[in-house]
Order: sequence, then C-alpha cells, then structure tokens
Amino acid sequence: MKRYEGLFILDTAGKEEGIKDAIDKISAEITAAGGVVETVQKMEKKQFTRVADKKYAAGYYLNVIFEIQPSSIDALKHRFVMNSDVFRTLFTLSPAPKTPAAA
Repeated sequence: MKRYEGLFILDTAGKEEGIKDAIDKISAEITAAGGVVETVQKMEKKQFTRVADKKYAAGYYLNVIFEIQPSSIDALKHRFVMNSDVFRTLFTLSPAPKTPAAA
C-alpha cells in the first residue's frame, strides 16, 4: 500500500450544515475502496481566486491522508468525480511520517 494525500474541495453552496456528513462520506468511500484513512484535516471555507462559474465562488477545503493500493486510486478518483458533494480533488503521493531521531 502507498500513502496518499488527498485535497478535497467540497461544494458547500447552500449546504453549510452538511460538511460533517460529506467528510464522513469521503472517509467511507476511501475505506470501501480498500484504503485506510490516517488523518483528516478540516481546513476552512475559502473564496476562489479565479471564479469560472458564479455558482461556485467558494469551497470548503479538506486534507485527507490515507493508504491504499496504487491499483485502486483511479477507481477512487472516479468515485469522487461522481460524488455531488465533492467539487474538486487532487491526489499526491505523501512521504512517510518522520520519526524523531534518537539523541
């Protein structure tokens, strides 16, 4: 299994109270695909610098670190494209956490 970092921009237009449910759904999708969620970092709602569509002027940012088989990452990306709560995703390989050096 490889360690990935996923940046999610959630579509929050009119659904401010549904953020927790969307985060739970994202974690469940990763687990259902055979992955293991390590950490979920809730960021904040940010205005987009370049607005392509006035319907999407801002989004709630979420950072998830998880482990999954590399062969499953494409299927996982497709699942999030089909998810109406997710506006954009970006997956990158994440380095292993550094352990403190013994003195």
